[in-house]
Amino acid sequence: MSPPQLITAVFFCLIAIGAILLSMPFSSSNGESVGFLNALFTSVSAVCVNGLIVLDTGSAFSVPGQVIIMILIQIGGLGFMTLGVMVAILLGKKIGLKQRLIIQQTTQSTSARGLVRLSLYMVLIVFSFESIATLVLTLRWESEMGLGKAAYYALFHSISAFNNAGFALWPDGLSRYVGDPTVNVTILILFIVGGLGYIVVIDILRKRSWRKLSLHSKIVIVSTFTLFLIGFLLLFLLESWNSATYGHLSVGERLLASAFQSMTPRSAGFNTLDIGSMLAVSQFILIILMFIGAASGGTGGGVKINTIVVLILATINTFRGGGQVHAFNRKISQDAVMRALAVVISSLTFVLFITILLTITEDMLEDHFLEVLFEATSAFSTTGLSMGLTGDLSTAGKIIITITMYLGRLGPLTLAYALAQKKQTSKIGYPEDHVLIG
Repeated sequence: MSPPQLITAVFFCLIAIGAILLSMPFSSSNGESVGFLNALFTSVSAVCVNGLIVLDTGSAFSVPGQVIIMILIQIGGLGFMTLGVMVAILLGKKIGLKQRLIIQQTTQSTSARGLVRLSLYMVLIVFSFESIATLVLTLRWESEMGLGKAAYYALFHSISAFNNAGFALWPDGLSRYVGDPTVNVTILILFIVGGLGYIVVIDILRKRSWRKLSLHSKIVIVSTFTLFLIGFLLLFLLESWNSATYGHLSVGERLLASAFQSMTPRSAGFNTLDIGSMLAVSQFILIILMFIGAASGGTGGGVKINTIVVLILATINTFRGGGQVHAFNRKISQDAVMRALAVVISSLTFVLFITILLTITEDMLEDHFLEVLFEATSAFSTTGLSMGLTGDLSTAGKIIITITMYLGRLGPLTLAYALAQKKQTSKIGYPEDHVLIG
């Protein structure tokens, strides 16, 4: 099996194991099975670090069930091969070429050099951030729920946040902490760092100089800040007119809520506001942000922000008369532009197709179309936000969303590589002709 095919198969096996465990009576809070379909949906959502739920995690699952979900999130976010490298090193095993190729595919690294060291750095970064966040949140929640429960809740939400999973142990997400700076800032830092990608974080820690950073890191950092600022300003200005969301909040709390909601669609999945109560224009902005997603090589989903930036640069370059596509005095290859175009077109087509299917299976009226589009985009981009449709999905709808989450996590290119038997090269050179565009 090729590395992409192996990744696809391992993800499938991990999901199956998780579904079996979560369907067992001991995983349920009432001692009765939650049903295999609900367990499968939850397992896919956890492994694919999505966050969409058909059952409330805190009330429907027992502590063992929640721990299983937590483990699935950690493996799904960090990558099974990265954890495998850590275990192999501890056992004194050598990492062969096949394993290095799989690591390269799972981390989306551009080079096969230094991958074992990269995996070790990734593990160190993950557990460092999650440990510090767990400590901070434990101290914050200790007075509310006692030390033991506070530590457990802190660990669960730290793992969920860093891996951009969006699972919460409260039915309303983090809405009760909409004005809490400690909870908001801690969770924000976790899913921002996770969304930037391990390669970018390691690049920053190693080089500590803007000029020395790679082109990928510069694009991700600048575009992430720009998109955050745009989303923050739009949501703050628009939702300030909405009494259902911002009516009871002070100016400081509105700023904090706008910042949180601006970043969470990038694949985090947490919410401090009721998404269903937001204005339609705000919900559509969230759909756009979800589709864009986080950065390649991170724990987030979507088509990836660097993919969108490459297409924008290519478009601007075309308007200027052509030539090399470049950024920060570095050329971007034509192959990268074509790959970006393929990812966006295939992803957009898939989201629209899923939206059509859900519109049929859920028998939605015309005024609920935005809700269906929101659900389809959230599932494909592994974001986990919902306007309230997830809990009311039909059996067919649950199956469709389950498949969508799985394919969205694998990514269009990984799936294409996994299905391809061999690379096709044309033996015929065709004469060039003109096609009218626009």
